[in-house]
Amino acid sequence: MAEKIVTAAIVIIGNEVLSGRTQDTNVQYLAQGLGELGVRLAEVRVVPDDEGEIIDAVNALKVRFDYVFTTGGIGPTHDDITSASVAKAFGVPLVRSHEAEALLRGRYKPEDITEARMKMATVPEGASLIDNPVSVAPGFQIENVFVLAGIPRIMKAMFEGLKGGLVGGAPVLSISIDAFFPEGIIAEPLGELQARYPDVDIGSYPFFRGNQPGTCLVARCADGARLAACAVEIEALVAKLGGDEN
Repeated sequence: MAEKIVTAAIVIIGNEVLSGRTQDTNVQYLAQGLGELGVRLAEVRVVPDDEGEIIDAVNALKVRFDYVFTTGGIGPTHDDITSASVAKAFGVPLVRSHEAEALLRGRYKPEDITEARMKMATVPEGASLIDNPVSVAPGFQIENVFVLAGIPRIMKAMFEGLKGGLVGGAPVLSISIDAFFPEGIIAEPLGELQARYPDVDIGSYPFFRGNQPGTCLVARCADGARLAACAVEIEALVAKLGGDEN
């Protein structure tokens, strides 16, 4: 019996990403980490700090994928609306977590405890906390949705702490072959090869080595035997087209 394919989606939340002010680096980290666990990242969405957009994205993705991860929007400011939006997506109230409140009170001096900071202790009713060893303010999980910080260092720490509880599926294997000719030379035969191997994800990525154009051919599949067979055909195709030497 084939091992179950486990999938995930990411929702990047923040006007600062859409405006170009902030460059997202969280997707690459999560994609690699999930891949190592046998979880395939299947979709990424970037949405603004808008309640309706966040609700729509979470509701659409949580029924299609095994896991959904959101990043951003769980801080203390007025535009940090992810927690409230996720609560509405699940149809539950936003409540103050006594555990989260205790964590925050343990980090800050009494005179530094403000309502804005206490906002970071509110989570959807029924959610469990995700540990934040960097700055204490937790993320949370509700059903198959994991709500993480947007700051990369904090997001990484949260993910490292929770990933042990994720159940993966068949790991995706990959091979890469460099061909020393422009991508257009192999485009048509590569399409024919893809048709013969519909279960293998075949991609081509152009590069330059000095002034020499090249194409990196990448094949990915959970079935090692199928991947190996496809790789043999790719190598033969590259040799036939004269791209196996620099």
